[in-house]
Amino acid sequence: MPQGHEGIRSALNRRTFLTACGLGMGLSGAPRGADAASEPRAKSTILVWLSGGVSHVDTWDMKPDAPEDFRGEFRPIATSAPQVHLCEHLPHLSLQAHHLAVVNSLGHYGRGTGDHHAGYYYNLTGRAPDPSFRALLNNRKPLETDWPFIGSVVAARRPAHPFLPSLISLPQKPGFPEFTRPGQFAARLGLEFDPVYVLGTLAKPLEFAVPALTLDGAVTTARLGARRGLLDAVDASVRGFERTAATRVYSRQQERAFSLLSAPQSKAALRVAEEPERIRERYGATLNGMSLLMARRLVEAGVPFVSVFWMEDPALDKLCKSGGGWDTHGNNFGCLRDRLLPEFDRAFSALIADLHERGLLDETLVVVSSEMGRNPRVGDVRSGGRKGAGRDHWTNCMSVLLAGGGVKGGQTYGSSDRIGAYPAEHPVAPEDVAKTIYHAMGIEEMGAVDREGRPFNVVDEGSPILELF
Repeated sequence: MPQGHEGIRSALNRRTFLTACGLGMGLSGAPRGADAASEPRAKSTILVWLSGGVSHVDTWDMKPDAPEDFRGEFRPIATSAPQVHLCEHLPHLSLQAHHLAVVNSLGHYGRGTGDHHAGYYYNLTGRAPDPSFRALLNNRKPLETDWPFIGSVVAARRPAHPFLPSLISLPQKPGFPEFTRPGQFAARLGLEFDPVYVLGTLAKPLEFAVPALTLDGAVTTARLGARRGLLDAVDASVRGFERTAATRVYSRQQERAFSLLSAPQSKAALRVAEEPERIRERYGATLNGMSLLMARRLVEAGVPFVSVFWMEDPALDKLCKSGGGWDTHGNNFGCLRDRLLPEFDRAFSALIADLHERGLLDETLVVVSSEMGRNPRVGDVRSGGRKGAGRDHWTNCMSVLLAGGGVKGGQTYGSSDRIGAYPAEHPVAPEDVAKTIYHAMGIEEMGAVDREGRPFNVVDEGSPILELF
């Protein structure tokens, strides 16, 4: 395998060429590790998105022997799996390492922009950002012609849930209200496969609201039924007119909205406050902790895909130069050590243990990802350089965690170079991770039809990382 950035990029380009010719590892050829692959077994996926770009070299791809300017302040800790090395500030997760598969060789290979919008889009769709991302950066809005979110594809391929949406995102719509991150929507697949957002607040972590499920004022279920009858009458009066594809989709959305509003099971599934206090305490009494607990409740209820987009805390904005999340341009080590890692460690380790104890982990794929990694060299010029102790954006190398859903735990796949700057062994790209999720969920056919009835492939490139299973 060629070493260094250019060698890895060349290897990726060769693989893309072979895939396009039907000779490599794409839809037409045998994917890598096929002889070791097991049958897909995931019924649901939980995607945990660490909004802002988590530092891979300070969490699960540490470089304790790197020069001082790179290795940072943290040290690895012993875990329950000899092959998995985690940061010392992840003590709870270290006890669950035998369930984890850590991919440390994921890169964007110059196909992104180093910007949050492009990072969201590439990792959430498995499709490289188009030139508009480079031109517009954070001003690039979601478009109807975008490639669909992985969760939307799963929702489209799985049978409809009897009383809940097939795709739920919580506790926020990333980027709202200033701007909305592309990549989290169904786009060309059709808005009927967009996520339903379950919204929460940092101040009241036990209270979640779903706008589509909220009846205003004195609107009862009976009054809702009357409104539905009126709407049906209006629809009947215009049946003589031609119904467009967009109108038919809107009608299906109306039907889903009425079903959700009238089903008592829908709201019951969202009442995380009904969990025993000892369970809530295990996850931690924070919005992100309760969101992961909510995710467990939803997959327990049979929802195929749940996304948890880590809610940023405005109190961390000035301290970390981060917008309140994992975008630690300043005070990287203090913010990780004192705030971000303890909250994540407690909540995520509780999720893995809880799923395992309930017999759900084997049929639930759990993925931890982000839009990018962080610069291996300490010191972001925007926060005072070395003195500011921040890490800038870095899309050349990052890590992804997987557990459950048939994934073999206690392993590390691939590696980065000695400072964590570029993939070294077994390089993979976001399209490979997307294909891996699809494989775990039993989705092998990549063909789809857009809102105009035109065929397209959800993901053209990449192949599932079958060695993980």
